[in-house]
Amino acid sequence: MLRHWHVSFLSFCFFFLFLFLFLWTPYDEISATRTFSVDLINKTCKTCSDKSTVFNYTFCSASLQEIPVSRTTNLQGLAIVAMELALQNATHTLSVIKELRRNETWGHPFASACLRDCDVLYSEGVITLVDAVAVFLEGKYGSAGAWLTAVMDGTTTCEEGFGDMEEASPLTEQNYSVFQLCDVALCIVNLLVSHA
Repeated sequence: MLRHWHVSFLSFCFFFLFLFLFLWTPYDEISATRTFSVDLINKTCKTCSDKSTVFNYTFCSASLQEIPVSRTTNLQGLAIVAMELALQNATHTLSVIKELRRNETWGHPFASACLRDCDVLYSEGVITLVDAVAVFLEGKYGSAGAWLTAVMDGTTTCEEGFGDMEEASPLTEQNYSVFQLCDVALCIVNLLVSHA
């Protein structure tokens, strides 16, 4: 419980640090910046989708544009938005997993074992995403990319665990969302590294 509170507090702090560092735009510049940033979102998502067969352009564009602050930021800001969204989704998924595990009548014993594995993976993944944001803010883009990749691997492992046990996964949508959000952040981090 204390660890969960600690992660939530850190997430809250990182979000406001993000607002301060990347989004402080004077009011009279917002309308001019908004068009640029929506173009930046679309261009970034297109570039990323061209580089990967699993990257979802529509998911990327819709997710980033859904957050108003992403329309007034730069490439670094978009990476933070994606990581914050991934952290929120991973935290929510962890709550879903814990609720499913509390429901003892749900599924087969094999499914319970899969949920236990996913619980561990997502517990670690939430901490890893907090670490990814921290090292990104320090300018350590390579480390941030490695942490994001680890979380993506965790979502895949969680999902594949149900398939290996020939069980229907109750987390397919959540695993997909966290994977895609991490992929968005990872691609942006890689773009920043290539432009450095």
